[in-house]
Amino acid sequence: MKALHDAISSCTLCAARFAQTETAHAPRPVVWFQPSTRIRIIGQAPGMRVHKSGVPFDDPSGDRLRQWMGVDRDAFYDRTRVAITPMGFCFPGYDAKGSDLPPPKICADTWADQVDQALGDIPLTLVVGGYAQARHLGRGNGVTATVKGWRAHAPRLFPLPHPSWRNTGWLKKNPWFEAELLPELQKQVAIALTP
Repeated sequence: MKALHDAISSCTLCAARFAQTETAHAPRPVVWFQPSTRIRIIGQAPGMRVHKSGVPFDDPSGDRLRQWMGVDRDAFYDRTRVAITPMGFCFPGYDAKGSDLPPPKICADTWADQVDQALGDIPLTLVVGGYAQARHLGRGNGVTATVKGWRAHAPRLFPLPHPSWRNTGWLKKNPWFEAELLPELQKQVAIALTP
């Protein structure tokens, strides 16, 4: 596990790609997992704030995700309890319009299977956003349909929309998410985190 953690932490596969983005930044993998974790969060890729801090979900999206899960920062950032393994371990940069670029496919192709094998069977997994859902649950009919079908995967896996502020409109259009899915998610998070 330590060897894998160290290998991802020192990865520079995307250096040339990142140098050509609007941000022209260097790779900085944000690696957040250890053995014996109880909850795994498979997300998309770090944003610029996370790139700077080196702490995953250290932004308003993280605040919303922690609220959805019903946990505080201490529980969320306890690596023995929560692993955060995105499709891209580095901030992918911005395009010319200032939007986040997608996570480079080479990152998941290089590391995802190794991380899956190293972490093994985990009591609870959250698959956050379209990129993670496509890889782990299949292409399907999009994020809304995948999240609506959450009961097919619960109680050990929950597909979630990305907790970005950009999805506030989605949350308003889909009140079942907060009324039906979140209470069950919070229940399963509490169970998974109980020693």
